Amino acid sequence: MLEVEVHQCLKSFLKHNQSPWHHHLTMARLVARALRLGRSALIQTGASSYQYKLSYLIPALLDQSPVIIVIPEEFQQQLLTQDIPILQQELNLNKTVEIGDYWHWQNDFSGVLLTSPQTWLSDRLANLRAFPPHIPTLIDQADDLESYTHDCLTASIISENWQELMNNCLDLQELIRDTRIKLTKAIFERPPNPYECWVVETAEKELLYQFFQEIKPYFSEVPVFAQFWQKWQSDCPLLWASINRKKGQFNLFCSPVNLAHRLSLIWEKQTVVIIGSCLDYTTEAPIFRQQIGLDNVTCVKFSPNSNKEQFQLYIPDRFPLPNTPQFEGALMAKIEEFLAYTNQIENPVVILVNDVPLKGKIGAILAGKFGSRVQVENPKLAPNSILISSWEFWQKYQFKIPIPQLLIMATLPLPSLENPLVAGKVEYYKKQKQDWFRLYLLPHSLREIQRSILSIRETQGVVALLDNRVNYRSYGAKILESLEPFARSNYIDSSWFDF
Repeated sequence: MLEVEVHQCLKSFLKHNQSPWHHHLTMARLVARALRLGRSALIQTGASSYQYKLSYLIPALLDQSPVIIVIPEEFQQQLLTQDIPILQQELNLNKTVEIGDYWHWQNDFSGVLLTSPQTWLSDRLANLRAFPPHIPTLIDQADDLESYTHDCLTASIISENWQELMNNCLDLQELIRDTRIKLTKAIFERPPNPYECWVVETAEKELLYQFFQEIKPYFSEVPVFAQFWQKWQSDCPLLWASINRKKGQFNLFCSPVNLAHRLSLIWEKQTVVIIGSCLDYTTEAPIFRQQIGLDNVTCVKFSPNSNKEQFQLYIPDRFPLPNTPQFEGALMAKIEEFLAYTNQIENPVVILVNDVPLKGKIGAILAGKFGSRVQVENPKLAPNSILISSWEFWQKYQFKIPIPQLLIMATLPLPSLENPLVAGKVEYYKKQKQDWFRLYLLPHSLREIQRSILSIRETQGVVALLDNRVNYRSYGAKILESLEPFARSNYIDSSWFDF
């Protein structure tokens, strides 16, 4: 059986190539079983891709049938030129491996094809048949699957498209100009917010609706507007606008709030093994599967090694809550208290702040005291730097910069209702009479906070969580459970920074 062959080859490889991740054999057998039986699976590794990728590469290379590996473009060359050649050489394998945006139908290709999530999802969602429907598919780094799908299903109208429309519809120039002026006026009259975007209101929708009725005969000449209209008329979409105040321009966007219906149509077309670091709170991943429209599959969730991946978690007692006037002052004082211990360490200190105005304040204050040590969302760091970043930036660059000895979380990564897009999604859940906090805000927070500490676990570093809602809110227990294993403390121990 494939499982036996994979187990033996992987065990032989690990004898000469040590790996800190201790679930390789179990995961590799599970992937091999999925490929052999054609049974889809969902795997939560609790680790970064570079730690566990060996566990799905060997089954893909040993399987006699063709396999598609869906992985972000920036990681494809690493697999093609380094990881896979090493495995091929040491295990005496010769399966063809290529990078591509489509399947080689004419050449009877039977190897491994690496492609990006955007390419694969765009093909599957639009039924373009660039990839055959029956090829087993391994989807790595599925933590961002919803984000990739959202981007694929979002239609946009940018400033340049209006000029293109005027050039193609000469007899409607006055209507186009008047509509654009009215929309610009309405959108720019909205109260400013840090996110520079707003949900399109009813009056603006009515204006747009009447406008699209007039330009329908010209859809063949302006496909951008045709695509936008098609998205708008399906899937209960969310419409929003972003602006560039300096240029006096706005962009319109339209995308479905509920992605499950569209994604559910693609899972039965082929066997899929969906692999991510932290997809859901529980092994069965009911909320994640609901969000992506995935029915019953084999689910596995690996736990961190309590001896090698335990980190130090600091949570202060009686700390002001984020929505109180005292919070900002207490936060700055605590950050500076921590930084006093880090003058001699080489690795950076990372401060995670999602609140845009607060991030700016912290950056300005710390830059005044620590000078060029302070960097705001800059991945090119000198030793002993202080990086201030959003959670999104940190997820992107976590493994591209030196692992920090100290990670400070100013607040929990709960999506802010001040963000119009978040508010729009919450409103959708309310209309469906669903628990928007349990189904949207909390799962997002749990996923983000688990992913943010993956690198810290490797060095058993220090995490300071300065959001005391974990102590006083009912959901705090779930957040703490999601971070285990850790050693908790309510005081700062100088020995954490002794090197």
